[in-house]
Amino acid sequence: MLLHTEDPLKFAFSTTDPERIPELSFGILGVPFDSTTTYVPGTRFGPLAVREASYSFESYNLRFSGEPGVKCFDFGDVDVVPGNFQRTAEFIGDSIGGVLDLGLKPITLGGEHTVTLPVVEELTSRDGAPVVIHLDAHMDMADRYAGERYSHATVMRRVHEIGAEVIQIGVRSASAHEAAFVRENGIICIMAHEVMRNPEAVSEALKGIRDPVYISVDMDVLDPAYAPAVGNPTPCGLTPWVLEDIAEVLSRKEVVGFDVVEVASTGFGDQTSVNAAKIIYDLLTIL
Repeated sequence: MLLHTEDPLKFAFSTTDPERIPELSFGILGVPFDSTTTYVPGTRFGPLAVREASYSFESYNLRFSGEPGVKCFDFGDVDVVPGNFQRTAEFIGDSIGGVLDLGLKPITLGGEHTVTLPVVEELTSRDGAPVVIHLDAHMDMADRYAGERYSHATVMRRVHEIGAEVIQIGVRSASAHEAAFVRENGIICIMAHEVMRNPEAVSEALKGIRDPVYISVDMDVLDPAYAPAVGNPTPCGLTPWVLEDIAEVLSRKEVVGFDVVEVASTGFGDQTSVNAAKIIYDLLTIL
C-alpha cells in the first residue's frame, strides 16, 4: 500500500473507501457526455478537468470559515452511449438510484446540461419534485431544438414537465418562444443584469423558496471572463463573487443534490474548471 498519494481522477475532498459511506453525505458521479452540443464541443472532458482542478484548493475555505472535510464518495464516471441520450439517461438514472439507496445525495459532474434531467427524474420518483434552482446564461426551455426533444437547449422544459418548479438565475439569452413560455407559465426568471445590479435582492428572494431544492449550475452562468471553456459562452454574466453569495443563501435550504455542468475544458488548470471545482468546494464546506 502506498501512502501520501492522491488520485486526480477523483475529487480532492472525497473518498473511495466504501466502509466510510455510512458517515458521508454526498456521492459524486461524473457524466462525460456531450452528444447534443451545438457550439463548442468538449464537455465530455468536464468531469476529469473539474476533478483535477479540485486539488488546487486549501483544506480550509477562507470565504466560509470552514473545511469541506471528507463528506463525499467519488463513484467515478457513469457509462455513456455517445449520440444516444435516452440510453445514457437510463444509465444515469440507475446510477443516481444507487447513490440514493446508499443514503447519499448526488453531486453530478457534467457533461452537457441534458444530464440534469434523469437526476431530477429519479429524485422526483422517490420523494416528489424538488424546486430546481437553475443557474444558467440560457433558459433551456425550448420544446425542441434542431428537431430534438432531448437537448441541452430543452432540458429545463423537460424538467418543468415532470412537475418541478424551476427558478432561473443569471439568464441573458433565449428565443422569443422560450421567453413567452416562461412568462405564460409563471416561471421565475431573474436575468443576469438584475442579479448584478442588485445581488442582495436576489439573495432575499431565494430565502423565501420552499424546500427541498436541487441546484443545477451551468458554468456559462458566469461571464466568459471567468468561464470561457463552456459549450455556449455568453457575455455579460455573473461573477464568482455573486455565485458565492448565492451558494451561501441556498446552503440554508434543504438541498437534495446538485450538479455542475457544461465544463468544456480540454486542458488542466484553466479558469473554467477551477471555478467549477470552487463551486463544489464551497457547497461541500457549507452544506
